[in-house]
Amino acid sequence: MLTRFAPSPTGLLHLGHAFAAVYAYDLAEENGGRFYLRFEDIDATRVRDEFYLAIEHDLSWLGIQWDGSPIRQSDRLPAYMQALEQLKSLGVVYPCFCTRREIENEIAGMSNAPHGPEGILYPGTCRALAASEREDRLAAGESHCWRLDASLAARQTGSLIFDDQINGKMVVDAHLLGDVVLARKDIATSYHLAVVIDDAYQKITHVTRGEDLLASTHIHRILQNLLGLGAPLYLHHRLILDQNGKRLSKRNDALSIRTLRQEGLSPAEVIDMLS
Repeated sequence: MLTRFAPSPTGLLHLGHAFAAVYAYDLAEENGGRFYLRFEDIDATRVRDEFYLAIEHDLSWLGIQWDGSPIRQSDRLPAYMQALEQLKSLGVVYPCFCTRREIENEIAGMSNAPHGPEGILYPGTCRALAASEREDRLAAGESHCWRLDASLAARQTGSLIFDDQINGKMVVDAHLLGDVVLARKDIATSYHLAVVIDDAYQKITHVTRGEDLLASTHIHRILQNLLGLGAPLYLHHRLILDQNGKRLSKRNDALSIRTLRQEGLSPAEVIDMLS
């Protein structure tokens, strides 16, 4: 059994992160497996060097030890670019030139905008562009991202399922999140593409993460199929919420592991809070 914890070094760990890390670590420990640490650091505008060490220090303080050296997504950009080229060759992605304002304006003019579990979906503006127009705009260096064509992808993969150890067998809905972004001009990947490639690279057998990412797994299962990758088992666990019933964020410094440690709590007391 191989599990992983994949934080973003854009802030300090809080109780929600600790719960996810302990969950994955304990699962591997109880089954004689391995636990890996991975840094999701592709967003260079928000990543800070000091948070890499801070995260490692907090995990070690909690008694969590990882196998091998942590990997960084920023070191694996060629692998993501190769996967994107493979998807391009399959014809299941397209360049999108829309700005955020243009998308907002189009949605505002729609009487029935498409919605998903995470809110309003991209309306597919650039999906119908002629191939010649796409090529001209790309050649001109126009800013763009690459989106998955959910309809074409579903047509190629056919019916898919994934196994969630908490929610049971799930039938994949290719349209649940619409035509998601897989890469940008300045960043050759996105969360959806990078996490699929990295889980396969590290041979992760059990992906443990918060229930807020259950919808994303539908997209990940499609990408795995298109790229010829195996499908791990999934465990989408509950989230740690604040006193108002909202999920914790990195702005909630009062519940960061560093703050709790400075207030004199022991690792055992912090872990006890999670239970």
